Amino acid sequence: MTVQERKLFSVDSHVFIPPEAIRAHVPEKKLSAFDNAVETYKKYDDEMKDGEELAMEDFVDLEAATHPGYREAPARLAAMDADGVAHEVMYNDPLDDMRFYNDLSSVQDNLQAFNRALYDFASTDPQRLLLTYHIPITDIDFAIKELERVVKLGARSVQIPNFPSNLGLPDYHDERYERLFSAFEEMGTVVAHHLSITPDLWGTFRRDPTPQKGIFTGLPPSLMMEPLMWYFLTGILERHPKLNIVWVEPGLFWIPGFLKFLDRRMHAHYDFPGVNELPSTYWKRQMAATFVDEPEAVNNRDELGVENLLWSTDFPHPCCNWPNAQAKVAEMFADVPEEDVHKITWGNGARMYGFEQ
Repeated sequence: MTVQERKLFSVDSHVFIPPEAIRAHVPEKKLSAFDNAVETYKKYDDEMKDGEELAMEDFVDLEAATHPGYREAPARLAAMDADGVAHEVMYNDPLDDMRFYNDLSSVQDNLQAFNRALYDFASTDPQRLLLTYHIPITDIDFAIKELERVVKLGARSVQIPNFPSNLGLPDYHDERYERLFSAFEEMGTVVAHHLSITPDLWGTFRRDPTPQKGIFTGLPPSLMMEPLMWYFLTGILERHPKLNIVWVEPGLFWIPGFLKFLDRRMHAHYDFPGVNELPSTYWKRQMAATFVDEPEAVNNRDELGVENLLWSTDFPHPCCNWPNAQAKVAEMFADVPEEDVHKITWGNGARMYGFEQ
């Protein structure tokens, strides 16, 4: 197959929905709570950085970040067409929208307004612009209703917080989430956990003496170990065998060894009630991970699972595969059998998100 013939399915890229676009969907009597959430998040962001900045332009090309496709759907489709990308699963920046969880009494209104703004972007072409909608976890009845609503709009990808305990909420093994996980199964929506930053990691950012914050930027993948183990070791995946989880930008260098480490513990002196399979079995059955430009995706594809890898452009973040994605894929997979390349760059994404493979 020639480079020009390849169809590409990106399972991680980004859009920016400005606060005013979200605010337009907030009921008038709720506007003050929304404005407070946005302002509180800005203060939090300033406090966490404490005057420190990461000057990305000092060491990466920011061409994509200035492209109108970051904010405008028609321009985004044009950017995708130029690279032969048929579908993109998209995440909003800020990535996990913790800005709306500062006041748990308003999170439902704010996230529903946010989802409506996401749909405004997706509605230009919902079959290609696969926005990831946020499901609030403060009230499970509301969460299921909002899930049903966005699925009717065409949602195939949804997102929930990585660390509910940081929000003052129970962790995901708690019984309160069982109906929500069942709803995800029944509706066939993929549940995403995108790489994010915790307050503790912002502490590292403030202390990091390196010019490009090299210590800080190398640590986020390690945070993914905790939510991963929560799914494996508390029986969630055993109770919900049709639940599909995607780990977005987790870094692939650590996962094969981590799975082996967890598998060994299953035969040691640990007791994990309700866990009947090895973690690696659950991984292969119900999980997948995205990557951008990582040799680990190629070199460790059999350990990670060829069917469990999802290529992405990561548009418009600094390490993204845009532009010239076709040539970059050809170079990255130069010595890989075409069957594997097709699965990783098209087939796996198409299967998980309900398109023809």
